[in-house]
Amino acid sequence: MSSTAQIRALPPQNFSQISTRLDRDYGVFWAFMNCQPRACFTRELLGELRQYLDVIIESHGGPAVNQEPIRYGVLASKTRGVFNLGGDLALFRTCIEGRDRAALVSYGAACVDNLYPWHRNCDLPMTSIALVQGDALGGGFEAALSATVLIAEESARLGFPEILFNLFPGMGAYSFLCRKVGRRLADELITSGTIYPARHLYDVGVIDVVTPDGTGEEAVYGYIRKHGKSANGRRGYERARNAVEPISRDELMRVVEIWADTALKLSERDLRMMDRLVRAQHRIAEPVQHSHLGKVVPINLG
Repeated sequence: MSSTAQIRALPPQNFSQISTRLDRDYGVFWAFMNCQPRACFTRELLGELRQYLDVIIESHGGPAVNQEPIRYGVLASKTRGVFNLGGDLALFRTCIEGRDRAALVSYGAACVDNLYPWHRNCDLPMTSIALVQGDALGGGFEAALSATVLIAEESARLGFPEILFNLFPGMGAYSFLCRKVGRRLADELITSGTIYPARHLYDVGVIDVVTPDGTGEEAVYGYIRKHGKSANGRRGYERARNAVEPISRDELMRVVEIWADTALKLSERDLRMMDRLVRAQHRIAEPVQHSHLGKVVPINLG
């Protein structure tokens, strides 16, 4: 594989939640989530990911970066068995108990500030890729869906457990899924509470590439080599797709507002169920156990 180097504009000591790697040979800028203390999207993680996006944008003409423009951004994880377990549920519970709607909307806006440009490839000649090598739940699944290309290893499991505590994923899940696979499948994925194996999601078009365990990075480079042979045409197509089926920031924020209002109506029973997922987010040193999160079954298309 190609040589790698740290990007100059964003030294690694600036980070506590992600580590980055720049592969100059292919123009690939990696971001590996290393979530602490919970395997979820804390405000700190969201802030660092936004800085990561800013470096990609600056590489295409900004004065801060002395290098060739970044052509591919890859979001992955360093946590064994976990891509990301979603929103900061502990924070949500605190906001709900304190009736702090503004804080919930602010958190949702911070998510949108990452997902929206990532989905649009930062409106640049670059391609966003998500590499899922473990469990991607809730907001973790949304983050993976927002990428132009979703690559997953065989043992990865993805789903939206929010309905189990009477909520729904509010940072883009419906928008991303409807554009990719249509309303009917989006409805099933969001309202079933089911955690799906990667292979089934590949079969119905949600995941773009499935690769054997341990070969995720190799699959990313395989895709990049294939993509690079016709990068101009493919990137033109990616722009056309976003033009024909656009997702606006306003659309995403309208859903965030609905999500915040819905969250404030959760009962104490709902919050106790949420607490079970909070405990799962703390278990970042081992793969997530799903016996209490919902069944793992294939999608029923009948």
